Amino acid sequence: MSAVAEPGALVSTDLAVGGMTCAACVGRVEKRLGRIDGVTAGVNLATGRARVLHPAGVSVAELVAAVEGAGYTAESVPEGAPVGAAAEEPDERWRLLVTALLAVPVLVLSMVPALQFTAWQWVCFALAVPVVTWGSAAFHRRAWQGLRHAAATMDTLVSLGVVASFGWSAYALLFGGAGDPGMRMPFSLTADGGGTAHVYLEAAVGVPLFVLAGRLLEGRVRRRSGSALRALAELGAKQVCLRGADGEERLVPIELLLPGQEFVVRPGERVATDGVVVEGGSALDLSLLTGESVPVEVGPGDRVAGATVNVGGALVVRATAVGADTQLARITALVADAQAGKARAQRLADAVAGVFVPCVLTVAAAVLGFWLGAGAAPQAAVTAGVAVLVVACPCALGLATPTALLAATGRGAELGVLVRGPEVLESLRRVDTVVMDKTGTLTTGRMELTAVTTAGDATGDLGGDPATAGDLGGECTEEEVLRLAGAVEHRSEHPIGRAVAAAARERCGTLPSVHGFAATTGLGVSGRVEGRTVRVLRPDGAALPPALAAAVTAAGDTGRTAVLVELDGRPAAVLAVGDTLRSGSWRALRRLRGMGLETVLLTGDGPGAARAVAAELGIERVHASASPERKAEVVAELRSAGRTVAVVGDGVNDAVALASADLGVALASGSDAAIGAAGLTLVRGDIEAVVDAVRLARQTLATIRANLLWAFGYNLVLIPLAAVGLLNPMLAAVAMSLSSLLVVGNSLRLRTWEPGRGRSARAAGVGGRTGGRR
Repeated sequence: MSAVAEPGALVSTDLAVGGMTCAACVGRVEKRLGRIDGVTAGVNLATGRARVLHPAGVSVAELVAAVEGAGYTAESVPEGAPVGAAAEEPDERWRLLVTALLAVPVLVLSMVPALQFTAWQWVCFALAVPVVTWGSAAFHRRAWQGLRHAAATMDTLVSLGVVASFGWSAYALLFGGAGDPGMRMPFSLTADGGGTAHVYLEAAVGVPLFVLAGRLLEGRVRRRSGSALRALAELGAKQVCLRGADGEERLVPIELLLPGQEFVVRPGERVATDGVVVEGGSALDLSLLTGESVPVEVGPGDRVAGATVNVGGALVVRATAVGADTQLARITALVADAQAGKARAQRLADAVAGVFVPCVLTVAAAVLGFWLGAGAAPQAAVTAGVAVLVVACPCALGLATPTALLAATGRGAELGVLVRGPEVLESLRRVDTVVMDKTGTLTTGRMELTAVTTAGDATGDLGGDPATAGDLGGECTEEEVLRLAGAVEHRSEHPIGRAVAAAARERCGTLPSVHGFAATTGLGVSGRVEGRTVRVLRPDGAALPPALAAAVTAAGDTGRTAVLVELDGRPAAVLAVGDTLRSGSWRALRRLRGMGLETVLLTGDGPGAARAVAAELGIERVHASASPERKAEVVAELRSAGRTVAVVGDGVNDAVALASADLGVALASGSDAAIGAAGLTLVRGDIEAVVDAVRLARQTLATIRANLLWAFGYNLVLIPLAAVGLLNPMLAAVAMSLSSLLVVGNSLRLRTWEPGRGRSARAAGVGGRTGGRR
């Protein structure tokens, strides 16, 4: 499907390409599409997808025709659509089953001389005919298509190997004496140097049997690697319970839901789309979307994401985004883009494979000519040439990188780490400096009550025991002050007031009613609670007892806001309100430093707040009061010093720094500008996802290197062995299939990759209050 664009603009179209079997096929499709003016294409063998960038004037039909002109099938698919199970798999299984039933007797009789009865070779010949024709038809068809377009692929090698083995066997049976009823043939692992009374029917049936089996298994594990994207696509709700203005509820298809409409989410149901809770309270299971194992409590005013599961009470939600604008849709698109892209290593492998097959054909012809010229028996020369053709199939080379990227991006999505493209993994592996924003990144970005100090207590930290807290001359305890102040602030809409009220409800339970509530802009709130006059206001200029004055100073030094509580006109307590660290921030920074990465704090907040957070997290380099322009300058300075920089942020003011870094990392809860400027998006609220992303990138690149080493090394070792006659064609087919399976299986290990860290359920929760070393 193509994006709509103005004439002359470039649009992106995704094509599902059928019939590709190796990296040489990828090169053919890309080359044919690239012949159209203004068109560039990237083809992914593992997903069978082509991402085509083309002028709006070039129709999808032209693109499809170009792919078909290269000898493959193509159809347009929605951009970001998941890779489905192959429709031809049942046919492949049936073809493999019949081929195996026919080929196994041939293999057994050819390899076990003791079982060779009279005229056994003619029985094998009869069984081999349908294998060579019908069982290998796909290889012959694609090889012929390639020859028509002056191109050679893996299918060319397989087809030539099968035809050469069977052709020589037919010649030996009919004209070379191998058809004598009493003929016995010993099996050899190498090229036989005997007389013409020798047939290679085991190679003629073994090559297609093992290649078909290898492809079927390979396709299954490749589809398992792409399962994350299909799972994401299936998460969304199919129906939604709309609530009308009159309170009436009706069930409608999700496609009819519009932004601004309210819908009901009952216990056990999925949230239909992104929205804001307007009524009710519940807990949401985010595990399928973010990887978090602990449900998150939500209530009126809280934002919720579509596809999360309601595990508590009923909710009424007002839709804020639908369709492609939802968080789930953005996640799916990001994963699809990442899996459609190519890493530099894959581009190199594709380029090598493009010339590899013609070179192999040349080598095979040279080997055949050399053996014949050296006076060797014709069947030995044919055996060596066929073995070269079969063993050199570049499947492993073409699959080495895309399967690893497919598995890694899928696993990253499950862990709440969304990779925009394969180049991001390469950049992430090289990062040596991580620059962190403070508010909303290392901290929750929400105001919370952090300390209560009464007039007789200079250390009223919330972690203390209320029973031992100081009081106001024995008149009022810390908890009582908080209860009265929370009752008044419960009527306030100010963020500080909401923080005080929330802490009071959590600590004291139900709050008393308020009479005569009044709010003065810029000053504070007041009211009568249980017969007492309660005022919560700024302490500016007020004469305070020493304990309260010290608490005000301490709050200012740590970047927090101090509010004064007066009871009946007397100073009773100072409440400190401020941003708190995200759960896991301390562990994340410690683990980053343990991996040899330098951490830098870069924030627009003042020096006091920045120093307090840096001290708690162990960050030595701090840049405070930084404007968006200054943030970009700091990043540029680090890069000019030879550093590879990743910036982690969530706000609009971080967008410039994110875009100017080697790698931008945004939180999905942040602004659209930050997400758009980043190459990596962290879906879950746990900042430790940054560490997981770095470790996953390193593991992925290590897997790719191992795959490429095996793919190149396999050919470098076995082609010479086949050329000198030390490898039977049937064994060459086994080795070729096992090589591809080994590469895909090694990549598949990334699907079960674990971060390798122990986290308690409390630490894993989103929005947890603990942010220190607990």
